[in-house]
Amino acid sequence: MKLHRNAKLGLSGRFALVQARERGLSVREVARRFSVSPATVSRWSCRWQAASEQERRSLACLFDRSSRPQRMPRLLSASEQNRICAARRQSGWGPRLLTARTGHPHSTISKVLRRHGISRPTRPARDQGRRYEWPCPGDLLHTDWTQYARFERPGHAVTGDRSSTAADKRAKVGYEFAHAVVDDHSRLGYAELLPDCRATTVTGFVERALAFYASKGIEARRLMTDNHWSYVRNRSLRDLLAGRGIRHLTTPKLRPQVNGRSSASTRRWRGSGPTGSATALLDTGRPPCHTGCATTTSAGRTAHSEPSHRSAAFTTSVGRTARRRRRPGVHPSGPAWRGRRAGRRS
Repeated sequence: MKLHRNAKLGLSGRFALVQARERGLSVREVARRFSVSPATVSRWSCRWQAASEQERRSLACLFDRSSRPQRMPRLLSASEQNRICAARRQSGWGPRLLTARTGHPHSTISKVLRRHGISRPTRPARDQGRRYEWPCPGDLLHTDWTQYARFERPGHAVTGDRSSTAADKRAKVGYEFAHAVVDDHSRLGYAELLPDCRATTVTGFVERALAFYASKGIEARRLMTDNHWSYVRNRSLRDLLAGRGIRHLTTPKLRPQVNGRSSASTRRWRGSGPTGSATALLDTGRPPCHTGCATTTSAGRTAHSEPSHRSAAFTTSVGRTARRRRRPGVHPSGPAWRGRRAGRRS
């Protein structure tokens, strides 16, 4: 049963109303107790008295009735409705384009399509995720950061108090940024809480993370990030990775799932609660394997590294090398470009 937003009586309220009427209370007294009009009390009482015993047991007599009229002489015939639906399924056009093809107004076509449930095209099925895992530790490192707001006192979810003073609203506590790096194969993670996400901060964090992995015997070969400016336009990070021979990969646009391991590690700060230190290590490493690396999986093959299931992680479609920024002389907003356009106009 669907109720409109201003309905005062639900199914249980209507049943209580008719029960009060059965106990002998007057119509006006029942209307006063349930805060409804006497006409509403009479309507539900009459429906209850006219209902059969089976309808009373299932409370079907207290459901809302359809507001559609019993007779509609101007309703479009069934053959014409089927013709409109067939044209919709064949062409995929909307009501305005179907007007010239069917000869009916677009308002009529819209009602017909909505009545048959084909007014909106079906959503295409989402692509299934392709899970991948590189064969050795250090082949690919995922990194990302997320922003968390600081607070001076617990919120209403803990205290149950939603009141706040003007001083609380004016207070600017600030934010903290959780930076995390996770190895694709061993799942060994390193994370820090830092005051910002600027280029120098990101470069310093990546340098400390690489030192941490080096202490564990892991040599990084690739680093995957998203397309945030602190990664793709960071010259110091570019020089750091180039000096160590690490390839910088970026995720495709609007596809954050590719870098999901680092995003999942930053979400752990939310569930772990406050920590005593601004730095925490997400050590989720696995036992040594047949490759001789210090931190990796067991000697057996995993479900995501079978030879027959060659995933996109081993191709160039997973990430792309971060492109360098254009020179000011050839940028569309640069002075050389504006002078070139002015020369063409003259």
